Amino acid sequence: METKHIDFFKSIVGDENVYSDKAHLRAYSYDATKQRFEPEAVVFPKNEEEVSKVLKYCNDNNIKITPRGAGSGFTGGSLPVTGGIILALEKHMNKIIEIDEPNMVAVVQPGVINADLQKAVEAKGLFYPPDPASMDYTTLGGNVSENAGGMRAAKYGITKDYVMAMRAVLPNGDIIRAGKKTIKDVAGYNIAGILTASEGTLAVITEITLKLIPKPRFKKSYMAIFPDVESAMNAVFKSLANGANPVAMEFLDSLVIKALIKKLNAPLPENAGAILIGDVDGNVQEEIKFQIDVLENSFKENGCMEFKVSSDEAESNEIWYARRNASPATTIYGTLKLNEDISVPRSLLPVALNKIYAIGEKYGLQVPCFGHAGDGNIHVNVMVKDKNNSEEVQKGHKAIEEIFKLVVELGGTLSGEHGIGISKAEFMDIAFNEAEINLFKQIKKAFDPKGILNPGKMGL
Repeated sequence: METKHIDFFKSIVGDENVYSDKAHLRAYSYDATKQRFEPEAVVFPKNEEEVSKVLKYCNDNNIKITPRGAGSGFTGGSLPVTGGIILALEKHMNKIIEIDEPNMVAVVQPGVINADLQKAVEAKGLFYPPDPASMDYTTLGGNVSENAGGMRAAKYGITKDYVMAMRAVLPNGDIIRAGKKTIKDVAGYNIAGILTASEGTLAVITEITLKLIPKPRFKKSYMAIFPDVESAMNAVFKSLANGANPVAMEFLDSLVIKALIKKLNAPLPENAGAILIGDVDGNVQEEIKFQIDVLENSFKENGCMEFKVSSDEAESNEIWYARRNASPATTIYGTLKLNEDISVPRSLLPVALNKIYAIGEKYGLQVPCFGHAGDGNIHVNVMVKDKNNSEEVQKGHKAIEEIFKLVVELGGTLSGEHGIGISKAEFMDIAFNEAEINLFKQIKKAFDPKGILNPGKMGL
């Protein structure tokens, strides 16, 4: 990058907030995909005005910009694939501006850590439900940009269900406000909805207004053991149809169970074909009892061999241990994990999983699966034994493509929560027709005519 550009950025944000040394370029070159693309500079704005000035200058000088929070994404959304600058929002723009108790909303900057907001609002008896697995380090700006989910989505929904309003800076430097603090707002287009899940390709989010709800007073955890995946998946949608409304309903298949036993010596039955794990919550004990009874009865009607309920927090942690360690345990099956987060209608989970396993067998690959059965979101892990075996790696990628085609045929989607980024960009034409993709491109052009903002993402 030319020195004159570096000097201009320093004049806006200060010398101490612009870096082009090798250490910073490497530190901001990767995310959870482990792919690397170095930027030409890293810029740390302190406020919205500085963001506006940086974007306007980049737009005028055709400098590419990649907004970044924690860099914890699984699809490369925050990777500077065409160089340019990283606009890093986590260093300074990380404040909880307001927790408005009467209106039950929180106003935050994009660099606030998800878990920090949860702790702050829970101290006031309020609750922010979206809980991605990375909540201890992921930022809310990143959560909104990817429309993050989490284990509580079965009952409480995902990030988009809590975004009420936001402030953002367009690529030309213009500052906009989208949405309001009000419960109802039907004036104009839903720009906040368009910016949610846009992966930083349309604007840079500088402030977010999030809906809060009262924190439930009671919670219990449960675990159910099934002889096979099909019985467990049938129990999922049938229990919900019978009136169950669990906070979470997570599942582990037999490959994951075996991996947990072998790698972590987890106290799980070796004959289990599938396990369902989750929580129920409520404000009265009678509601907890009702939910547990519905789940137990529905599960046993569908082949459940054992049903366990926690009596205290220690037992709850024991129950959740298996689910929290599912992902690292699966590494016993290979040195390369091709992890996708497809989503299908809940009632089609048994069909989807059986066909996914068949695809794995076709290519001679193990495909352990776990995830959010309560909302139909499956983490499919195509395991390649030897990552240095190019033929085997190619088989893994072919299996992934077939799985994506299957999921779309079943009325599902390529991603339930990780986003598209660069990892799934090549598969967008599987999920969308030409007219739909052209519409996406027109929306991108309306916001970003010069294409400077997070280029190379989402197949746009």
